[in-house]
Amino acid sequence: MHCDVSYVTERDLPPGCYNDGKRVSLIPVSKRERMPRPSDSLWDIAIAEVQEKENATNEDDSEGAMQSDRSVFLIGNKNGGKTTIILRCLDRDEVSKPTLALEYTFGRRAKGHNTPKDIAHFWELGGGTSLLDLISIPITSENLRSFSVVLVLDLSKPEELWPAMESLLNSTRNHVNKVLADIGKTNSKLANQIKQDVWKSLPTDHPDRELIDPFPIPLLLIGSKYDIFQDFESEKRKVICKTLRFVSHYYGASLMFTSKSESLKAVTRSFINHLAFGLDKSKSVSLDHNKPLHIPAGSDSLSQIGSPPATSSDLRQFSGSTPMELWKNVYKRFFPQQSTNDRKDVKDPAKDPQYAEKDVDSMRTQKDQELEQYKRNADKSWKTMALDSRAR
Repeated sequence: MHCDVSYVTERDLPPGCYNDGKRVSLIPVSKRERMPRPSDSLWDIAIAEVQEKENATNEDDSEGAMQSDRSVFLIGNKNGGKTTIILRCLDRDEVSKPTLALEYTFGRRAKGHNTPKDIAHFWELGGGTSLLDLISIPITSENLRSFSVVLVLDLSKPEELWPAMESLLNSTRNHVNKVLADIGKTNSKLANQIKQDVWKSLPTDHPDRELIDPFPIPLLLIGSKYDIFQDFESEKRKVICKTLRFVSHYYGASLMFTSKSESLKAVTRSFINHLAFGLDKSKSVSLDHNKPLHIPAGSDSLSQIGSPPATSSDLRQFSGSTPMELWKNVYKRFFPQQSTNDRKDVKDPAKDPQYAEKDVDSMRTQKDQELEQYKRNADKSWKTMALDSRAR
């Protein structure tokens, strides 16, 4: 903005503005090249140019810092409700469709008038545990510092819960550790900082700091289909709740249950928006197994969770070198685990039912038939040529 009032003296101007003798510039000097004065020496001009470049760099950095860019990766049971959770958090009134392989979407959130929008990248792994190799695609050294994982577990299928949870978390953790190692080769300071950040969710005076093993990046466990789960027997609900509380606390993660209830949708949105946009998450805590759990990271403790739900004699019978193994064995005793059959030995990926496409498959069938006919015709031609050569 300029104002043609040349009689205004430079002494009357706001800080950071100047009068070039013709018009008053209301644009800060850092935003515009400073005009040299006749009295300026060569050194004065050089110093001014350096200061202008430094100011421009600082302003660009501050403006860039205003915009956050985060990634959230949803993994979990097949048909567990991952897509529905994403759509709810993005306020999209759409019918969720089965996820094929690895899918991506994003959301924006404006922080204020004329300010850059925060961007959240949402990745979703389909197929349960059948596509673990794809975990390496969204998690990279470039985005690891702002990356979070959401594990969605189907509470209505407790007999499939542990294998899915174990496979997905182990595969994700192994890849994250590999990325951290790669980062450490070129920037050990950054790698160490990422490793230290995982402890921020746990108070420095928490009694369990020496007993847990935090996940290398922020982790949220969501138990879906609570509307079905709440009709289970009280003892079964208690075992599942205590087990998931232990797992989430051991990994330094947050835990919550969700369903179609509007109140639970709001809590889910709060937890996801905290990971996606850095917003404050719900601080309320619910530890009662007769109610939906919602436990922010660092709000639980081993003393509140208690020991695994088994007698002392039973505990002595279970083999387990770690607390996690012990809880796993106790849980499997209550709920014998069934194979989810996510991994199928499909030699030809084109025949994998999870990638079925009616029009494409129809054309593929037609081309396969044409190929078989071509092979038969070619085989006849070669045999005819062979007979002719022998006759000669």
